[in-house]
Order: sequence, then structure tokens, then C-alpha cells
Amino acid sequence: MHHIFPLKVSLREAVTAFAPWMEPTDAELDAIEAEMPLILADIDLADAHIIALDRTPSELDERRIRRARRQALAARAALATRARQSLPLGAA
Repeated sequence: MHHIFPLKVSLREAVTAFAPWMEPTDAELDAIEAEMPLILADIDLADAHIIALDRTPSELDERRIRRARRQALAARAALATRARQSLPLGAA
């Protein structure tokens, strides 16, 4: 019997899929850590939208969305400011 999508994975492929060199570098982890306030603010904004998704948004829902949007914009502005300040002089 022939399968359309044969699933043949050798032991070597399974082992190298989790090779240590595939881990994120320290620089990548630092970048994620620097962006974490923005990531969390975007999650809060998505949560606020999801809460109001299946019903007519109440005044409380609208305030929650506005607050989350302001926090996301503030986090994005803070991240952009930090990135601009870390550039070498004259690079911006």
C-alpha cells in the first residue's frame, strides 16, 4: 500500500532536530526579553478584543480595549525609543 505522504524519519533526523546548535543565542534571548513588555501588551489587547468578540461591546469592554491599545502603543513607543538610543551617534 502506498501512502500519499510517507512518514519516514530516520533516527539521525529525529536527533538532529533537537541539536544544541539550534537553540536561540544569548543575543536572541536578550532581544525577546527587551520586547517582552510589548508582547504582553499586545496579548492584553488581543484578550480585550476576544472578550468583546461574541457580543455587543459594553462601555466596560470599550474602556478595556482603549486602555489595552494605549498600553500597547506606549510599549511600542518605549521600545522604539530604546532602539533609537542604542544606535551609534549619527546612525539614525
